[in-house]
Amino acid sequence: MIWRAVLLWMENQTMVIPLKQPIVFQLEGFDVQPGNGPFLFLLALLAYIVALLGNGVVICVIMTDKNLYRPMFVMICHLMVCDLLGATMVLPRLMMDLLMGLKKIAYIPAIAQAFCAHTYGAAMLTILSVMAYDRYIAVCEPLRYHSIMTSARLHSCCALAWIVALLLIAVLFSFHMNVPLCGRMIPQTYCSNRGILNLACIPTPVSNIYGQCILLNKRREASYPLLSLFITPDCLCPSGLAMTWSLSTVTFIFIAFSYIRILSVSLKQGRTNSSLCSKAFQTCAPHIVVYVLFQIASLIVIVSYRFPSLSQNIKKFFSILIFIIPPIINPIIYGLVSKDLRVSFIKHFSIRVRNKT
Repeated sequence: MIWRAVLLWMENQTMVIPLKQPIVFQLEGFDVQPGNGPFLFLLALLAYIVALLGNGVVICVIMTDKNLYRPMFVMICHLMVCDLLGATMVLPRLMMDLLMGLKKIAYIPAIAQAFCAHTYGAAMLTILSVMAYDRYIAVCEPLRYHSIMTSARLHSCCALAWIVALLLIAVLFSFHMNVPLCGRMIPQTYCSNRGILNLACIPTPVSNIYGQCILLNKRREASYPLLSLFITPDCLCPSGLAMTWSLSTVTFIFIAFSYIRILSVSLKQGRTNSSLCSKAFQTCAPHIVVYVLFQIASLIVIVSYRFPSLSQNIKKFFSILIFIIPPIINPIIYGLVSKDLRVSFIKHFSIRVRNKT
Protein backbone atom coordinates (compact mmCIF):
# COMPACT_ATOMS: atom_id res chain seq x y z
CA MET A 1 0.00 0.00 0.00
CA ILE A 2 2.84 2.38 0.82
CA TRP A 3 4.64 1.87 -2.48
CA ARG A 4 1.35 2.12 -4.39
CA ALA A 5 0.77 5.51 -2.78
CA VAL A 6 4.30 6.52 -3.68
CA LEU A 7 3.85 5.51 -7.33
CA LEU A 8 0.49 7.28 -7.52
CA TRP A 9 2.02 10.41 -6.07
CA MET A 10 4.90 10.24 -8.55
CA GLU A 11 2.49 9.91 -11.45
CA ASN A 12 0.84 13.16 -10.39
CA GLN A 13 4.24 14.86 -10.14
CA THR A 14 5.76 13.85 -13.47
CA MET A 15 6.63 17.45 -14.32
CA VAL A 16 8.62 17.98 -11.12
CA ILE A 17 12.37 17.80 -11.74
CA PRO A 18 14.62 17.01 -8.75
CA LEU A 19 17.31 19.53 -7.94
CA LYS A 20 20.91 18.64 -8.62
CA GLN A 21 23.93 19.46 -6.51
CA PRO A 22 25.10 21.98 -5.57
CA ILE A 23 21.76 22.76 -3.91
CA VAL A 24 21.36 26.13 -2.22
CA PHE A 25 18.40 26.63 0.12
CA GLN A 26 16.83 29.91 1.11
CA LEU A 27 15.64 30.51 4.66
CA GLU A 28 12.48 32.56 4.92
CA GLY A 29 13.69 34.23 8.12
CA PHE A 30 11.99 37.18 9.78
CA ASP A 31 9.97 39.76 7.91
CA VAL A 32 11.98 42.78 9.04
CA GLN A 33 10.95 46.34 8.26
CA PRO A 34 13.60 48.46 6.51
CA GLY A 35 15.92 50.05 9.05
CA ASN A 36 15.10 47.62 11.88
CA GLY A 37 17.68 45.01 10.87
CA PRO A 38 20.70 46.60 12.62
CA PHE A 39 18.79 47.01 15.89
CA LEU A 40 17.62 43.39 15.86
CA PHE A 41 21.15 42.35 14.95
CA LEU A 42 22.46 44.10 18.09
CA LEU A 43 19.88 42.30 20.24
CA ALA A 44 20.87 38.94 18.76
CA LEU A 45 24.56 39.81 19.19
CA LEU A 46 23.99 40.76 22.83
CA ALA A 47 22.17 37.48 23.49
CA TYR A 48 24.99 35.51 21.85
CA ILE A 49 27.70 37.36 23.78
CA VAL A 50 25.89 36.74 27.08
CA ALA A 51 25.53 33.04 26.24
CA LEU A 52 29.20 32.75 25.23
CA LEU A 53 30.45 34.60 28.31
CA GLY A 54 28.17 32.82 30.77
CA ASN A 55 28.82 29.29 29.57
CA GLY A 56 32.46 30.00 28.75
CA VAL A 57 33.17 31.35 32.24
CA VAL A 58 31.56 28.34 33.92
CA ILE A 59 33.54 25.93 31.74
CA CYS A 60 36.83 27.77 32.36
CA VAL A 61 36.28 27.96 36.12
CA ILE A 62 35.53 24.24 36.36
CA MET A 63 38.50 23.28 34.17
CA THR A 64 41.01 25.47 36.02
CA ASP A 65 39.95 24.70 39.61
CA LYS A 66 40.99 21.23 40.72
CA ASN A 67 38.60 21.47 43.67
CA LEU A 68 35.75 21.33 41.16
CA TYR A 69 36.91 18.09 39.56
CA ARG A 70 33.84 16.38 40.92
CA PRO A 71 31.10 14.49 39.05
CA MET A 72 28.44 17.18 39.44
CA PHE A 73 30.65 19.94 38.08
CA VAL A 74 32.00 17.80 35.25
CA MET A 75 28.41 17.16 34.17
CA ILE A 76 27.62 20.87 34.46
CA CYS A 77 30.55 21.47 32.14
CA HIS A 78 29.02 19.09 29.58
CA LEU A 79 25.69 20.89 29.93
CA MET A 80 27.38 24.23 29.22
CA VAL A 81 28.97 22.77 26.09
CA CYS A 82 25.51 21.67 24.98
CA ASP A 83 24.21 25.20 25.61
CA LEU A 84 26.98 26.64 23.44
CA LEU A 85 26.09 24.18 20.69
CA GLY A 86 22.47 25.34 20.70
CA ALA A 87 23.24 29.07 20.75
CA THR A 88 25.98 28.82 18.12
CA MET A 89 23.72 26.77 15.87
CA VAL A 90 21.11 29.55 15.54
CA LEU A 91 22.38 32.99 16.50
CA PRO A 92 25.38 33.60 14.18
CA ARG A 93 23.35 32.64 11.12
CA LEU A 94 20.42 34.73 12.33
CA MET A 95 22.71 37.74 12.84
CA MET A 96 23.99 37.52 9.27
CA ASP A 97 20.40 37.45 8.04
CA LEU A 98 19.40 40.48 10.11
CA LEU A 99 22.46 42.55 9.25
CA MET A 100 23.19 41.60 5.64
CA GLY A 101 20.00 39.87 4.52
CA LEU A 102 21.95 36.65 3.95
CA LYS A 103 19.21 34.04 3.63
CA LYS A 104 20.87 31.51 1.32
CA ILE A 105 22.55 28.44 2.74
CA ALA A 106 24.25 25.58 0.91
CA TYR A 107 23.16 21.96 1.28
CA ILE A 108 26.00 20.73 3.51
CA PRO A 109 25.84 23.69 5.96
CA ALA A 110 22.05 23.28 6.05
CA ILE A 111 22.35 19.60 6.98
CA ALA A 112 25.02 20.45 9.57
CA GLN A 113 22.84 23.15 11.13
CA ALA A 114 19.82 20.85 11.28
CA PHE A 115 21.90 18.02 12.74
CA CYS A 116 23.30 20.30 15.46
CA ALA A 117 19.82 21.65 16.27
CA HIS A 118 18.41 18.18 16.88
CA THR A 119 21.56 17.01 18.69
CA TYR A 120 21.27 19.97 21.06
CA GLY A 121 17.74 18.95 22.06
CA ALA A 122 18.55 15.27 22.47
CA ALA A 123 21.82 15.86 24.33
CA MET A 124 20.16 18.30 26.72
CA LEU A 125 17.77 15.56 27.84
CA THR A 126 20.36 12.79 28.05
CA ILE A 127 22.81 14.98 30.01
CA LEU A 128 20.09 16.05 32.44
CA SER A 129 19.22 12.37 32.89
CA VAL A 130 22.83 11.55 33.75
CA MET A 131 22.87 14.45 36.22
CA ALA A 132 19.70 13.10 37.83
CA TYR A 133 21.41 9.69 38.18
CA ASP A 134 24.43 11.32 39.83
CA ARG A 135 22.25 13.20 42.33
CA TYR A 136 20.28 10.02 43.03
CA ILE A 137 23.45 8.15 43.97
CA ALA A 138 24.79 11.10 46.00
CA VAL A 139 21.63 11.43 48.12
CA CYS A 140 20.31 7.87 48.28
CA GLU A 141 23.68 6.07 48.53
CA PRO A 142 25.99 8.64 50.17
CA LEU A 143 28.35 6.08 51.74
CA ARG A 144 28.86 4.26 48.42
CA TYR A 145 28.87 7.38 46.23
CA HIS A 146 32.62 7.55 45.59
CA SER A 147 32.88 3.82 44.96
CA ILE A 148 29.98 3.94 42.50
CA MET A 149 30.65 7.25 40.76
CA THR A 150 34.29 6.63 39.96
CA SER A 151 36.18 8.70 37.40
CA ALA A 152 35.79 5.96 34.80
CA ARG A 153 32.05 5.66 35.37
CA LEU A 154 31.64 9.44 35.34
CA HIS A 155 33.27 9.83 31.96
CA SER A 156 31.45 6.77 30.66
CA CYS A 157 28.09 8.27 31.65
CA CYS A 158 28.92 11.61 30.02
CA ALA A 159 30.15 9.90 26.87
CA LEU A 160 27.04 7.71 26.80
CA ALA A 161 24.80 10.78 27.00
CA TRP A 162 26.44 12.29 23.91
CA ILE A 163 26.63 8.99 22.02
CA VAL A 164 22.93 8.23 22.56
CA ALA A 165 21.97 11.72 21.36
CA LEU A 166 24.24 11.55 18.31
CA LEU A 167 23.08 8.05 17.36
CA LEU A 168 19.39 8.93 17.63
CA ILE A 169 19.82 11.99 15.42
CA ALA A 170 22.07 10.12 12.98
CA VAL A 171 19.36 7.49 12.57
CA LEU A 172 16.75 10.22 12.09
CA PHE A 173 18.78 11.87 9.33
CA SER A 174 19.81 8.60 7.67
CA PHE A 175 16.17 7.95 6.73
CA HIS A 176 16.05 10.95 4.43
CA MET A 177 19.60 11.72 3.28
CA ASN A 178 19.12 10.39 -0.27
CA VAL A 179 15.63 11.75 -0.84
CA PRO A 180 15.49 13.92 -4.02
CA LEU A 181 14.57 17.55 -3.36
CA CYS A 182 12.40 19.76 -5.55
CA GLY A 183 12.27 23.01 -3.58
CA ARG A 184 14.62 25.56 -2.07
CA MET A 185 12.55 27.68 0.33
CA ILE A 186 12.67 26.69 4.03
CA PRO A 187 9.93 28.61 5.91
CA GLN A 188 11.94 28.92 9.13
CA THR A 189 14.78 30.95 10.62
CA TYR A 190 17.03 27.89 10.79
CA CYS A 191 17.31 24.54 9.04
CA SER A 192 15.73 21.44 10.53
CA ASN A 193 15.26 17.88 9.37
CA ARG A 194 11.58 18.42 8.65
CA GLY A 195 12.16 21.81 7.04
CA ILE A 196 14.44 20.16 4.49
CA LEU A 197 12.30 17.04 4.16
CA ASN A 198 9.27 19.17 3.25
CA LEU A 199 11.10 19.97 0.00
CA ALA A 200 11.26 16.29 -1.03
CA CYS A 201 9.96 15.32 -4.46
CA ILE A 202 8.49 12.07 -3.19
CA PRO A 203 6.92 10.93 0.10
CA THR A 204 9.22 8.91 2.35
CA PRO A 205 8.09 5.31 3.02
CA VAL A 206 9.92 5.24 6.35
CA SER A 207 7.93 8.26 7.52
CA ASN A 208 4.72 6.52 6.49
CA ILE A 209 5.67 3.44 8.51
CA TYR A 210 6.54 5.51 11.56
CA GLY A 211 3.38 7.52 10.95
CA GLN A 212 1.41 4.85 12.74
CA CYS A 213 2.86 6.26 15.94
CA ILE A 214 1.12 9.60 15.39
CA LEU A 215 -2.32 8.24 16.27
CA LEU A 216 -0.95 7.02 19.58
CA ASN A 217 1.18 10.03 20.37
CA LYS A 218 -0.67 13.03 19.04
CA ARG A 219 -2.78 13.43 22.16
CA ARG A 220 0.33 13.30 24.29
CA GLU A 221 2.10 16.10 22.43
CA ALA A 222 1.11 18.71 25.01
CA SER A 223 2.53 16.53 27.78
CA TYR A 224 5.93 16.37 26.14
CA PRO A 225 6.81 19.86 24.92
CA LEU A 226 10.25 18.87 23.61
CA LEU A 227 8.44 17.57 20.52
CA SER A 228 8.48 21.11 19.20
CA LEU A 229 12.25 21.09 18.98
CA PHE A 230 12.44 18.20 16.55
CA ILE A 231 9.24 18.99 14.67
CA THR A 232 7.12 22.05 14.30
CA PRO A 233 3.37 21.68 14.87
CA ASP A 234 2.54 22.83 11.35
CA CYS A 235 4.68 20.18 9.67
CA LEU A 236 4.83 16.97 11.67
CA CYS A 237 7.56 14.50 10.87
CA PRO A 238 6.27 11.04 11.80
CA SER A 239 9.68 9.47 12.27
CA GLY A 240 10.87 12.45 14.28
CA LEU A 241 7.69 12.36 16.35
CA ALA A 242 8.12 8.69 17.28
CA MET A 243 11.78 9.11 18.12
CA THR A 244 11.33 12.34 20.06
CA TRP A 245 8.33 11.09 21.98
CA SER A 246 10.26 7.97 22.97
CA LEU A 247 13.29 9.99 24.10
CA SER A 248 11.16 12.50 25.98
CA THR A 249 9.17 9.76 27.70
CA VAL A 250 12.17 7.69 28.77
CA THR A 251 14.13 10.68 30.07
CA PHE A 252 11.07 12.12 31.84
CA ILE A 253 10.38 8.82 33.63
CA PHE A 254 14.05 8.45 34.56
CA ILE A 255 14.40 12.02 35.86
CA ALA A 256 11.05 11.93 37.66
CA PHE A 257 11.87 8.61 39.35
CA SER A 258 15.30 9.87 40.45
CA TYR A 259 14.02 13.07 42.03
CA ILE A 260 10.99 11.41 43.63
CA ARG A 261 13.36 8.96 45.30
CA ILE A 262 15.63 11.83 46.30
CA LEU A 263 12.66 13.70 47.78
CA SER A 264 11.55 10.63 49.71
CA VAL A 265 15.01 9.96 51.17
CA SER A 266 15.56 13.66 51.95
CA LEU A 267 12.32 13.90 53.88
CA LYS A 268 13.23 10.83 55.93
CA GLN A 269 16.70 12.20 56.66
CA GLY A 270 15.23 15.61 57.48
CA ARG A 271 13.47 14.17 60.51
CA THR A 272 16.81 13.52 62.19
CA ASN A 273 19.12 16.01 60.45
CA SER A 274 17.59 19.03 58.76
CA SER A 275 20.95 20.15 57.32
CA LEU A 276 21.17 17.01 55.16
CA CYS A 277 17.70 17.68 53.79
CA SER A 278 18.48 21.31 52.93
CA LYS A 279 21.79 20.32 51.31
CA ALA A 280 20.06 17.75 49.13
CA PHE A 281 17.48 20.28 47.98
CA GLN A 282 20.20 22.84 47.30
CA THR A 283 22.15 20.51 45.02
CA CYS A 284 19.10 19.13 43.20
CA ALA A 285 17.13 22.35 42.74
CA PRO A 286 19.29 23.77 39.90
CA HIS A 287 18.92 20.59 37.82
CA ILE A 288 15.15 20.54 38.26
CA VAL A 289 14.88 24.24 37.37
CA VAL A 290 17.01 23.76 34.23
CA TYR A 291 14.90 20.79 33.11
CA VAL A 292 11.61 22.61 33.72
CA LEU A 293 12.91 25.75 32.01
CA PHE A 294 13.92 23.74 28.94
CA GLN A 295 10.51 22.12 28.75
CA ILE A 296 8.71 25.46 29.19
CA ALA A 297 10.75 26.98 26.36
CA SER A 298 9.69 24.05 24.19
CA LEU A 299 6.06 24.30 25.27
CA ILE A 300 5.94 27.95 24.17
CA VAL A 301 6.54 26.83 20.58
CA ILE A 302 3.65 24.36 20.59
CA VAL A 303 1.29 26.84 22.23
CA SER A 304 2.19 29.58 19.73
CA TYR A 305 1.32 27.34 16.78
CA ARG A 306 -2.09 26.66 18.28
CA PHE A 307 -3.05 30.31 17.67
CA PRO A 308 -3.38 30.96 13.91
CA SER A 309 -3.95 34.67 14.58
CA LEU A 310 -0.35 35.11 15.74
CA SER A 311 1.94 36.59 13.12
CA GLN A 312 4.61 34.43 11.50
CA ASN A 313 7.31 36.63 13.00
CA ILE A 314 6.09 35.90 16.52
CA LYS A 315 5.92 32.17 15.84
CA LYS A 316 9.44 32.21 14.40
CA PHE A 317 10.66 34.17 17.41
CA PHE A 318 9.13 31.65 19.80
CA SER A 319 10.69 28.81 17.79
CA ILE A 320 14.23 30.07 18.49
CA LEU A 321 13.70 30.84 22.19
CA ILE A 322 14.70 27.28 23.08
CA PHE A 323 18.14 27.99 21.62
CA ILE A 324 18.47 31.32 23.45
CA ILE A 325 16.83 31.14 26.89
CA PRO A 326 18.52 27.99 28.30
CA PRO A 327 22.05 28.98 27.15
CA ILE A 328 21.62 32.39 28.82
CA ILE A 329 19.82 31.32 32.00
CA ASN A 330 21.59 28.02 32.82
CA PRO A 331 24.99 29.55 33.74
CA ILE A 332 23.22 32.11 35.94
CA ILE A 333 21.27 29.37 37.74
CA TYR A 334 24.36 27.31 38.54
CA GLY A 335 26.44 30.39 39.33
CA LEU A 336 23.92 31.67 41.86
CA VAL A 337 23.00 28.38 43.51
CA SER A 338 26.35 26.55 43.58
CA LYS A 339 28.43 28.08 46.37
CA ASP A 340 31.59 26.22 45.29
CA LEU A 341 31.30 27.49 41.74
CA ARG A 342 30.57 31.03 42.89
CA VAL A 343 33.50 31.09 45.35
CA SER A 344 35.87 29.68 42.73
CA PHE A 345 34.81 32.32 40.21
CA ILE A 346 35.31 35.17 42.70
CA LYS A 347 38.70 33.74 43.67
CA HIS A 348 39.94 33.51 40.07
CA PHE A 349 38.53 36.94 39.23
CA SER A 350 40.18 38.61 42.23
CA ILE A 351 43.53 36.96 41.44
CA ARG A 352 43.44 38.24 37.87
CA VAL A 353 42.55 41.76 39.05
CA ARG A 354 45.47 41.75 41.50
CA ASN A 355 47.89 40.52 38.83
CA LYS A 356 46.86 43.33 36.48
CA THR A 357 47.24 45.98 39.17
